[in-house]
Amino acid sequence: MPQDAVTDYLHSLFSLTGRLALVTGGSSGIGKGMARGLAGAGARVIVLARQPGPLDQTVAEFRAVGAQAERISADLADPEAIDRAAAEILEAFGAPDILVNSAGINLRPPLSQVSTQDWDQTMAVNLAAPFRLAQHFGPLMAERGWGRIINVLSQQSYRAFGNSGAYGASKGGLLSLTRSQAEEWSSRGVCCNAVVPGFVPSAMTAAVASDPVRSAALAARTMIGRNGLPEDFEGATVFLASNACAYLTGQAVFVDGGFSAS
Repeated sequence: MPQDAVTDYLHSLFSLTGRLALVTGGSSGIGKGMARGLAGAGARVIVLARQPGPLDQTVAEFRAVGAQAERISADLADPEAIDRAAAEILEAFGAPDILVNSAGINLRPPLSQVSTQDWDQTMAVNLAAPFRLAQHFGPLMAERGWGRIINVLSQQSYRAFGNSGAYGASKGGLLSLTRSQAEEWSSRGVCCNAVVPGFVPSAMTAAVASDPVRSAALAARTMIGRNGLPEDFEGATVFLASNACAYLTGQAVFVDGGFSAS
């Protein structure tokens, strides 16, 4: 097949040129890897996180390689801040074509010691924020007849891990929310799916990543033989955000080096 034909074919499937993507938690860890993949495929990417410093650094990194990148600072634990951010995005950029909910927190007391404040904060960031953002943008995607929602789950959406009871419950809820979003909007062109990472060293997982014994044990449980990296999520994100994903919805894609299958 001629190279030009191959290029055109791949472009028709995977190019995100002209698309607008919003990535929460896009200034670090898995979210930054996902945002980088979307930007590399041609999307204009808005990264949303709480801390201005990492946001500015991420936008500068993306722009330095020719990507289109913007930033919004908001505390996703605050419903009013989410609503303000959504209004700011709509006014400045219009409705996103792609919404990636990657931001999350994992407070780690044993379940018997989880306070009401711990529970409420975890649910606000990990479950209520993805719900609220999708409520702003999902109907607008459906009106246009095209959209993608990608939620970042956890192995704990399916199995229990110690000292992460509230986190696991929030990610289990996000799995169910993904399916409900797919049921609501897929018939109007909005595919809603989720990514399930394995263990990825990051600021959120620092308590485990800093323990070489535990980190090595998690790597040994994978089939590939290593823990994940943010760049491992670039390709899967581009696929789930692209035209190639038009008949895939309501699903959870495991990007975990075989951790869940071993």
